Amino acid sequence: MYIIKLGGSVITNKTKKNCFRQDVMNGLAKEIKRANKEIILIHGAGSFGHILAEEYSLNQGYKNKEQLVGFSSTHAMVQKLNLLVLDSLINEDIPAVSIPPHALIKLNNHRILKIDYNIFQDYLKKGFTPVTFGDVVLDEKLGFSICSGDLLGQLLAEQFKPDKVIFTIDEDGLYTSNPKIDKNAKLISTTAFDELEQFKTLADTHADVTGGMGGKIETIKKISKLGIDIILLNGNKPDRLYKTLNGEDTISTIINGDKK
Repeated sequence: MYIIKLGGSVITNKTKKNCFRQDVMNGLAKEIKRANKEIILIHGAGSFGHILAEEYSLNQGYKNKEQLVGFSSTHAMVQKLNLLVLDSLINEDIPAVSIPPHALIKLNNHRILKIDYNIFQDYLKKGFTPVTFGDVVLDEKLGFSICSGDLLGQLLAEQFKPDKVIFTIDEDGLYTSNPKIDKNAKLISTTAFDELEQFKTLADTHADVTGGMGGKIETIKKISKLGIDIILLNGNKPDRLYKTLNGEDTISTIINGDKK
């Protein structure tokens, strides 16, 4: 079984509010169908969630009543994105079913307090493909905060111990420096759990509300510590997701899990 996180920067244009990249998502859905694997799918909120979440400072918790409308609006928009993702999957005859985080997760100061894994397990047993996503959720200490797609990937990996966790991003993988601002950045094809610390410097200069690449590396470290291999690949490049799911070589970064 595989856990796949479709980055918000892949399936949306993060600079334009509510801009869905239909052709990219359709292509990824076709690759998932061709690979024919058991999958839990997670997608980021992209421009459907991050812009509103930042506008209303939702990740800082409850400060005023005006944020309540911001919470509702953000959830409505990420739900809309989720429906668009589902449409692409169902059009490829993938039995996708939405599992919204706000209904089964509660955080405490951004950390997991409780989560119902049974719903994922029950759908998997019946042959469905569970699809969940970055969402706004209740938070015991803060009132509410953001449950990112990366946090969902970590939690689901801890519970289901997949063969691999795959992150589709808008770069070819992990680099020696930020390739968006450094033309001399070099792709790292393979690395390991005990080498990840050195990549903390890759934290994005303009990180979004969920932490950008720096936050992703922290999540990857936690998943890797479970002994699970992680793959970062470019979701904008055709067939890379399919080849990874099919066990074929492709351009990516492979992070070998801690097998100790």
